Amino acid sequence: MEKLPRRARAPMTRHLLAAATAASLFLLAACHRDGNGDAEKTAAAAPATPAADQPVTIHPDQWPTPKWPFANDPALEKRIDDVMAQMSVEEKVAQTIQGDIASITPEDVRKYRIGSILAGGSSDPGGKYNASPAEWLKLADAFYEASMDTSQGGHAIPIIFGIDAVHGQSNIVGATLFPHNIGLGAMRNPALIRKIGEVTAAETRVTGMEWTFAPTVAVPQDDRWGRTYEGYSESPQVVASYAGEMVKGLQGEPGQPGFLDGHHVISSVKHYVGDGGTTDGKDQGDTQVTEAELRDIHAAGYPPAIEAGAQAVMASFNSFHGEKMHGYKAMLTDVLKDRMNFGGFVVGDWNGHGQVKGCTTTDCPAAFNAGLDLAMASDSWKGLYESELAAVKSGKITQERLDDAVRRILRVKMRLGLFEAGKPSQRPLGGKYELLGSPEHRAIARQAVRESLVLLKNNGGTLPLDPRKRILVAGDGANDMGKQSGGWTLNWQGTGTTRADYPNGNTIWEGLKQQIDAAGGKAELSIEGQYKTKPDVAVVVFGENPYAEFQGDISTLLYKPGDDSDLELLKKLKADGIPVVAVFLSGRPLWMNREINTADAFVAAWLPGSEGAGIADVILRKADGSVQNDFKGKLSFSWPRTAVQFHNNVGQKDYDPQFAFGYGLTYADKGEQAKLSEESGVSGDQSAGGVYFNRGKPAIGVAMQLSNASHADMPATTVPVGLSDGSLKMSAVDHKAQEDARRLVWSGASDARAQLVSAKALDLSRETNGDILMYVTLRRDSDLTGPLWLGVGCGQGCSGQVDIGKTVGQLPAGQWKVLAVPLKCFQAAGADMTKLVQVPYLASAAKADVSFSRIALGQSQADVVAVDCATAK
Repeated sequence: MEKLPRRARAPMTRHLLAAATAASLFLLAACHRDGNGDAEKTAAAAPATPAADQPVTIHPDQWPTPKWPFANDPALEKRIDDVMAQMSVEEKVAQTIQGDIASITPEDVRKYRIGSILAGGSSDPGGKYNASPAEWLKLADAFYEASMDTSQGGHAIPIIFGIDAVHGQSNIVGATLFPHNIGLGAMRNPALIRKIGEVTAAETRVTGMEWTFAPTVAVPQDDRWGRTYEGYSESPQVVASYAGEMVKGLQGEPGQPGFLDGHHVISSVKHYVGDGGTTDGKDQGDTQVTEAELRDIHAAGYPPAIEAGAQAVMASFNSFHGEKMHGYKAMLTDVLKDRMNFGGFVVGDWNGHGQVKGCTTTDCPAAFNAGLDLAMASDSWKGLYESELAAVKSGKITQERLDDAVRRILRVKMRLGLFEAGKPSQRPLGGKYELLGSPEHRAIARQAVRESLVLLKNNGGTLPLDPRKRILVAGDGANDMGKQSGGWTLNWQGTGTTRADYPNGNTIWEGLKQQIDAAGGKAELSIEGQYKTKPDVAVVVFGENPYAEFQGDISTLLYKPGDDSDLELLKKLKADGIPVVAVFLSGRPLWMNREINTADAFVAAWLPGSEGAGIADVILRKADGSVQNDFKGKLSFSWPRTAVQFHNNVGQKDYDPQFAFGYGLTYADKGEQAKLSEESGVSGDQSAGGVYFNRGKPAIGVAMQLSNASHADMPATTVPVGLSDGSLKMSAVDHKAQEDARRLVWSGASDARAQLVSAKALDLSRETNGDILMYVTLRRDSDLTGPLWLGVGCGQGCSGQVDIGKTVGQLPAGQWKVLAVPLKCFQAAGADMTKLVQVPYLASAAKADVSFSRIALGQSQADVVAVDCATAK
């Protein structure tokens, strides 16, 4: 599900993926590989990919025909007929509209008879990301009661409440958090996937929802995509082996006791289709592959999900050769519903209908006519309801199409037993908060963590560690529940949470300490890697900070470009003669050759969720010295040899990864890893990945310059340096390390600026639309006597700047603070965010003395000083 409505289109280049054979798809549902990849080392040559500007003809007769597991039920259909015969056209339209709880109230449901609500990634009761489970259940009750209240007219049709329970009921404080899908894919354990679905369903029911927007069955082909971690694997076979099992776990098995009972929820298989194959890995971009590739690779998860009885399929934001999926009749109706026998309903993504050509978020007959049954009109529900009603009355949407959509929705609601269920708090699991993070549920999550870990290096048999030794635990991921859980955790981006938000879980440090203490060893936590007594070994936990969707899109596979602090920590400990175990947290494989070379052992831990102790279970021995648990994880995504190896999927032509699909050491293997090449392949003209200045130097592809009216763009490659008229001088100062910051002193003689200039124009429009902020770590060294401008630019007439002087002037002198400025501030001030070169500049015409140490983009976080755009003009 998507949280924000406006998106930029991705650039169009040819996708180089080689397709699997067409016939292979028909075997996917029953096909489960053992992780060695042998069955996937060859792939048939794909037909030539059509040009980006050429329409593609879809051939439904060439797509698979999975069996829908429900026979026609005359009694059910008659019941639907009876309900629909009483419904007005207004009530029917209302059933096809879904509003977000941040934009719709129970009173709105009571008045308009809206048929569905959702809680988006950062939509919570009372606007609190850490709202209690009881507050969630109370809200669910209120919406249900409104849908059943006929005091203002209409008929009682129970509402259905959807939520992104994508790695457990991950919106709820105290819920069990499973590893994200990328880690689950490394397990190669479909049976455990089914158990995870069962737990997720139960904990979702506790808080009042009966529908999850899961599973994601994307087959990511470019790891720069910000949603890579939502995919189980780059392999369609692995995805297919999981899709049906997760659906059965969430819903129960058709024809068996318990199917869609009060312990289960509706599943939405997503995102249909091709979201993992967009050009350059751009979220919501254009998927420019052949029809055969779309079918055999990207649609691989749908046949087994349909055969498992998935009740909903979510349309994708992406296009296929320029045609948005939300308005693509050939795919939604001709292929999915008619050819693939899907009998549930098609739900849209967050205002995704508004991206269809000729549509807006409040007016889109084309999407309904294409086969969309339920529009996720998150904050546009009222306008869309009104325009759809008018379209039905005018004939733009036929009565037949409306009735088909309503029938599909009612059929699912009746299968789910909603008409008899009563309000959420009175259902079998409603309000049984003891199930949230219960010991039994956490045990399943802990098993998933153990089986998802992939050992890439184990020189000298460093692992497993003796817990009776003195062990130092370091790195910023060691004791951070939010970081180990990733995005889609308590809020959309997974940022800004605290340890108190995770009462039922343990950090990686906590899991290690518990076992080390119990064995008689000595555990010491030091994020920075400092110690009083030299340890026998160090475990360093580090990795990507949380992100979700397009905010996680990156331009190369470099890890934290411009920031080598984690590598330096590893090197520091190694220089002290300490064996080092690296535990890497990430939502995708990244180019880590330098870190792998430095560490004695390297573990890909992905995003493990709430059960950090699962890592201790594998990397520590038992107290008696025997092996506690061996490594079982095998790479479900190929690991890159360079940071520009984007097309790196098993079966492709010239496949040459650093670590191949299916790779993963065990303790029985010889874990010696020869030194890897440390040439990243990234050239100076490639973007800095959102970090523009850090640790005393500009990022790759960025240069520092000083300028004023009489001095144009003077290079500032060494310090101290200054303009000849004395208007601006720059020198080196210390922040966290020697000369890792720069001090700027303006004399007031003229308007002067210090600017970071990118070697190529940067398009930050997507980041701007996504509420990304520019962070500047700075220190005020004296009083300001006038405006201090922070700006971005691309030449005359397309720059934008904001006055941060008022905010900076209120900071305590001599103290380092992090200033946060929304990119939208620059856009509102006139900057063209599609072609920035100055990223950013600091300028003043008055006396000023300010130092800065880091300038980078990022999501909202705590402990920053926010700049108010309205007062910074």
